[in-house]
Amino acid sequence: MSKQPEAPAAFAGMVDLARADIGGQALACSDDFFAGMDHLVRPEPAVFDPDAYTERGKLMDGWESRRKRVPGHDWCIVKLGVPGVVRGVDIDTAHFLGNHPPYASVEATRMPNEASVEQLQDEAVWTEVVPPMPLQRGSHNLQAVAIVGEWSHVRLRIYPDGGVARLRIWGEPKPAREEGAEIDLACIQQGGQALACSDMFFSPMNNLILPRPAEDMGGGWETRRSRPPGDDWIIVKLGAPGRVSQVVFDTKHFKGSFPDTIALDGLYWPDAPLPALVDTDSWAEIVPRFEASADNAHLKSVSDAGPWTHVRMRIYPDGGVSRLRVYGTPVDDAPVDARLAALNAMDASAAAAALMRCCGSRRWADQMTAQRPFQS
Repeated sequence: MSKQPEAPAAFAGMVDLARADIGGQALACSDDFFAGMDHLVRPEPAVFDPDAYTERGKLMDGWESRRKRVPGHDWCIVKLGVPGVVRGVDIDTAHFLGNHPPYASVEATRMPNEASVEQLQDEAVWTEVVPPMPLQRGSHNLQAVAIVGEWSHVRLRIYPDGGVARLRIWGEPKPAREEGAEIDLACIQQGGQALACSDMFFSPMNNLILPRPAEDMGGGWETRRSRPPGDDWIIVKLGAPGRVSQVVFDTKHFKGSFPDTIALDGLYWPDAPLPALVDTDSWAEIVPRFEASADNAHLKSVSDAGPWTHVRMRIYPDGGVSRLRVYGTPVDDAPVDARLAALNAMDASAAAAALMRCCGSRRWADQMTAQRPFQS
């Protein structure tokens, strides 16, 4: 089974922007005498060894300060792996049972990626997005933020001291990009998100679009064995609408459980509602079904560059894929003819749903849908 945590139900579909494997980093703290601050952003759940000690005391998988004997409280500054819209936090006190902080709060700021600790402390304007809240010991302490914004760094404050296993910052990636550069449009660091899949029994779907290569099978996306045989799929929202040049389907580490065949579809539908994405027949096949092989990066050109806003990978009949790379160039907007073609190609329910984003009248949307195909 995967070592990677899934988003809690309260923040389903969101990304932990602070996790180390997308570039999150604990930069500075007031004190980490018992356990280092870098543990806060580890992607895997915290573990506990009852017999493990160091010369400073009990070995804990988290950030733990010493017992404070002077006025004040402890804090830690974390740089997010990718700037984004923060929706909620999880201050996880797993295994901290008699030494967790009674209270905590979270502040956020937007600063350049290369900002120094001194700049973050002296020049940054910090906004309290989670006011002081009580913490339960050995628990996931989930909290929606009081102020939603686009942030690059967060500061965790604990009152007065203690240990926190993990800090999860749940939200939507909003990266800065170099204009005209070709990027991996699907990557989490570029704003990509795995929205839905047929199954993720063995590992979370967002593993598929992490920036770094997987260390083992648990670091990819793997479905259970099909009973009876069928096919599995996963839908990824690209970080920006873009024209796609090449795609890599990497089955690294999957030697006895890779898919038999793989295909990729594209769709141009900005802000599409998730149920419509799953149900629509408007997907266009851009990488025809091909025979996959074990532990191998399959580089494929696309038959139609798009632009696309979403891709759907189909695997037959089931199995695991380590990484999906969708290389292309972001575009500000699709030309009118591309958007028009996408609207004309949608099935009736999908077209009506798209039109209702312009006007909430079902009668109007149905009448407009019936008038297709549009010429302009």
